[in-house]
Amino acid sequence: MLPNEFAKSIFEITPEKLHNEGIRGIITDLDNTLVPWDMKEATPEVQDWFQKMKENNIKVTILSNNNRERVTFFAEPLKAKYVYSAKKPLRKAFLKAAKEMELKKEEIVVIGDQLLTDVLGGNMAGLKTILVVPIVETDGKITKINRKIERFIFRQLRKKGKISWEE
Repeated sequence: MLPNEFAKSIFEITPEKLHNEGIRGIITDLDNTLVPWDMKEATPEVQDWFQKMKENNIKVTILSNNNRERVTFFAEPLKAKYVYSAKKPLRKAFLKAAKEMELKKEEIVVIGDQLLTDVLGGNMAGLKTILVVPIVETDGKITKINRKIERFIFRQLRKKGKISWEE
């Protein structure tokens, strides 16, 4: 359940940092990781982040539980590979994305805003994980339930001294 790292946003995750850690590929969540869950298109900052990754030979695949229309509309202008209806945290979609990148597991990091989908799924697939703070505090219906469970898990992990960051 624990991520390998914690970041406030994707913008703290730079090509230089990734290269220093031997990372050559990113599997990233979409909603509340790259943009708010109700925003249809990438912001200029997100477009720049994708471009910097591309310029530094870091492959990026978007992995989302959302539907084809949502993910395709977002990913295609970025020329990003994507997997929709991923059924996270099941590891199948993570492994599919990793295989398509043609990279070793230790060269890939999963970035997402949810413990119960992104971190759990990435960890079960044997990939490094980075948990980011959700961009907005509002969520879709299913994610609201996940957030309540996550708050409980965070409290337990904090009590046990497993995490030191604030929610």
